[in-house]
Amino acid sequence: MTTSEPWWRDAVVYQVYPRSFADESGDGEGDLAGVISRLPYLASLGVDAIWLSPFYPSPQLDAGYDVSDPRAVDPRFGTLEDAQRMINEAHARGLRVIVDLVPNHFSTAHEWFQEALASPPGSPERARFHFREGRGPNGDEPPNNWASLFTGPSWTRVTEADGLPGQWYMNMFDSSQADLNWTNPDVVEDFHTTLRFWLDMGVDGFRVDVAFGLAKDMTYPDVPDPVGLVEGVRLDLDTGSEESQRRRDLVAGSPYMDRDEVQDIYRGWRAILDSYEGDRMAVAEAWLPPARARRYVAGDTLHQIFNFDFLMAPWDAGALARVITSTIDGLAPAPVTWALNNHDTARVATRLGGGDVGVRRARALAMLAHALPGSLYIFQGEELGLQDAEIPNERREDPVFFRSKGEQLGRDGARAPLPWSGDAPPYGFGGQHTWLPQPDGWGGLTVAAQQDDPASTLALYRASILLRRTHPGLAGDAPWRITTDRDDVIVLERGAGFVCVSNCSAGPIPAPDGMVLLSSAPLLADGSIPPDTTAWFQT
Repeated sequence: MTTSEPWWRDAVVYQVYPRSFADESGDGEGDLAGVISRLPYLASLGVDAIWLSPFYPSPQLDAGYDVSDPRAVDPRFGTLEDAQRMINEAHARGLRVIVDLVPNHFSTAHEWFQEALASPPGSPERARFHFREGRGPNGDEPPNNWASLFTGPSWTRVTEADGLPGQWYMNMFDSSQADLNWTNPDVVEDFHTTLRFWLDMGVDGFRVDVAFGLAKDMTYPDVPDPVGLVEGVRLDLDTGSEESQRRRDLVAGSPYMDRDEVQDIYRGWRAILDSYEGDRMAVAEAWLPPARARRYVAGDTLHQIFNFDFLMAPWDAGALARVITSTIDGLAPAPVTWALNNHDTARVATRLGGGDVGVRRARALAMLAHALPGSLYIFQGEELGLQDAEIPNERREDPVFFRSKGEQLGRDGARAPLPWSGDAPPYGFGGQHTWLPQPDGWGGLTVAAQQDDPASTLALYRASILLRRTHPGLAGDAPWRITTDRDDVIVLERGAGFVCVSNCSAGPIPAPDGMVLLSSAPLLADGSIPPDTTAWFQT
């Protein structure tokens, strides 16, 4: 890493999903003590920072993103003292700490929402959320046609104190998550307090959940294609097609996503972050193309934004080259981020085909990502080559599964607890019965099994992260150039003679002249690069 720039510009960040990372209490759910116990592992991986998904008090109706108190720790994860110890011990090992911030909504169990339910329409308590009268003769229909990103309408009707059906409140996600009204000064000040609370505890940054969703058109107009709008956010990749552009246009003109006034909120946050020493930062979760994404990293707003076009890209040289180039050029001079998966998506090995082919392609794509300029985000278990676990329907917890009546399986498969050691569940995770089941057959994928295996995915990640840190051609300010002389091969050139070649074709390709630094799979006997393989060379 470079030393003249802020640490986050080219950092390797490891995402910890606390409930599924490590369990010290023995109840089958991960906890902060478990995170602390595994800090040596994270340090040995070579990452620069850890990002923790929510560990705040929550009914856990959406895996902790239904927050009922953003300035406390849920007892299932530990205490505030545990959080402070985790931050301190991570810092002692040279690891920065990023925590999740969930500003779009509060849990309906939050005291504010409970106060709103107990208060009449038009009250200050309800003004902190989006309460509206329904349409139709008896107000039986939602206030407008906005759709939830978890399927179905984005409005839920309440029962008033007199026992009769009453107003509706907005929920962009699950009905347990009431959207906040960011035109209300109470909301603005409360989140300023939350920022300062965690910054005072020593956190180095925030991952901002649903960063593009905070501002709404307060006239609440209908939209022409509510389902297409949601698909444009969650499902679409910028393919350049007419349909792709249509969906993106829907998002750009949305009354409740990616509105320009959201940047005023982040300017207030940036002033707070800049008032603390140590290059404190924030990274936005926003599913947007570069032309819209760049406003979130404009210098006076946030610092980074996740790159979902890359995360969703297929194992296709043309698509990958197009996404890489458009992202770097589109966000310049702001730094870019690269991620292959996270807690909201299928694991990369599953997404790229599953089985041995999926793992092989996932290893190759990881090496391409690790060679790119910018910051890298790794989802826990990615470094082990894990695929999505098969979760029986009766064990599923994701509200997406229930709201879609089983049509969408949801995200539980990517969230199964990590395997640390042993040949059978719970694979050293802790407890006898994990909160989500782990599959049989993970014995060879545990940390213990891969620890000393030079051919393992864990060894590949450690080696690539080390080279990323030490090779002068991979420094943050090193030049980059992508060539695609063939439409199924990517050649990435960086400084100091570093060359990365990704073979997305069905057959072997010649290797460039030079020394092999690292390869996601063994090269063939004649030195050629086999299919579904990325190799790094010193030329």
